[in-house]
Amino acid sequence: MAKARATIFFCKECGHESAKWMGQCPGCRAWNTFVEAPSQKAGISGVRAGSAGRGGSTAAGRFLAAGELRPRLLSEIETSGEVRISTGMEELDRVLGGGLVGGSLVLVGGDPGIGKSTLLLQVCRNLSGDGHRILYISGEESLSQIRLRADRLGEFSGDLFFLCETSLDLISDVIVREKPEAVVIDSIQTMYREDAGSAPGSVGQVRESTQTLLRLAKENNITIFIVGHVTKEGTMAGPRMLEHMVDTVLYFEGERNVPYRILRGVKNRFGSTNEIGVFEMRGNGLSEVANPSEYMLSGKPEGASGSVTACSMEGTRPVLLEIQALVCRTNFGMPRRTAAGTDYNRVNLLLAVLEKRAGMHFSDCDVYVNIAGGIRVNEPSLDLGIVMALASSHRDVPVDDQMMVFGEVGLSGEVRAVNMAEKRVQEAAKLGFTTCILPDVCLSRIPAPPQGIRLIGVKNVREAMDLIGR
Repeated sequence: MAKARATIFFCKECGHESAKWMGQCPGCRAWNTFVEAPSQKAGISGVRAGSAGRGGSTAAGRFLAAGELRPRLLSEIETSGEVRISTGMEELDRVLGGGLVGGSLVLVGGDPGIGKSTLLLQVCRNLSGDGHRILYISGEESLSQIRLRADRLGEFSGDLFFLCETSLDLISDVIVREKPEAVVIDSIQTMYREDAGSAPGSVGQVRESTQTLLRLAKENNITIFIVGHVTKEGTMAGPRMLEHMVDTVLYFEGERNVPYRILRGVKNRFGSTNEIGVFEMRGNGLSEVANPSEYMLSGKPEGASGSVTACSMEGTRPVLLEIQALVCRTNFGMPRRTAAGTDYNRVNLLLAVLEKRAGMHFSDCDVYVNIAGGIRVNEPSLDLGIVMALASSHRDVPVDDQMMVFGEVGLSGEVRAVNMAEKRVQEAAKLGFTTCILPDVCLSRIPAPPQGIRLIGVKNVREAMDLIGR
């Protein structure tokens, strides 16, 4: 009689394990989130403790003394200098925190056709051209399809190897034998392990496959990129704990009708989680956008009412954007409100502030607000730009084209301080703006403003309204 296979149940939201199925998870209190998966083999656990560069003397991070595990004091842990490998793309290096770290596991997600495979293939080309040994493993495309894409990207050189396989048991043997410095897995939803006992792409398979790749990365000091599918809501497909297991999570964002793409880091154990990289999709692949502000402001109309230049911070990078507003009389009893690229509820809040604190009436007007270029930003520092764009369109008086604004607006109509004001002013001066409207409390934080730009501090929205048309 065959022996029954041991199984466990775990919550796909928080990873809580149980010997039996439960309707409600006792960890995160979510309902119907427990799924069945084979129990892990002995020896797989404990991999995280031995990641490269974090002081582990063995691959599993276990320090054995007389046959027992011995915890170590912080002063006993040795740290080696963190060596970064440049990907050859400054935008990607910025999001990664300065480059690739050996032994790291990087998850890259995005909508179908957004350019994930193209980006990683270009990274492989750059790394192999710099003398690194790279392995690209595809479970979705044949070798001939990869060759067609590679021909569009340009010339390839160096030790760049390709493999089409979905069995992680075979892939693991190839990685250990070939000893590459970086590996690309495209995609994790197509990979499977024989002992997992479920179809590729299922919750159990994704979890077990990621655990296997995690062990390979840490034990062999290999940087592994994992391509992940996303759901229709835009979140990563598979168990939520997939994002907890990896070191870095990158989201590739963009619209099909706009040429630029934004690579956003939402988790990074080796750097900031607020950085973005901007790329432009061209016929020969992705091209870096070194100056996103200039790119976003291209085509901005001159002398048009309802158009205001504002500044948003993406991590440590200031990005200038054009805020457009259109206010017109409604033809129906119910006025219409539309917001594209920013929070709809935030726009309604700012409209209420203008009515109450500035005496402007929008009850019989349709209001449309748009962030030009298709980018989506929810930073509070855009509040003052939205307010001035609405007032400019309502009065049909243009705002000075050489003026940039930023600041958060409160419910009392006050203009509140925002962070990194000096960097925002420096970016405006670099692009040739001559006037900057900012919160009055931020003036003291800019001891030496750049030459050629005039700073005007405002305390409330009424003072900002008086500057329209000047």
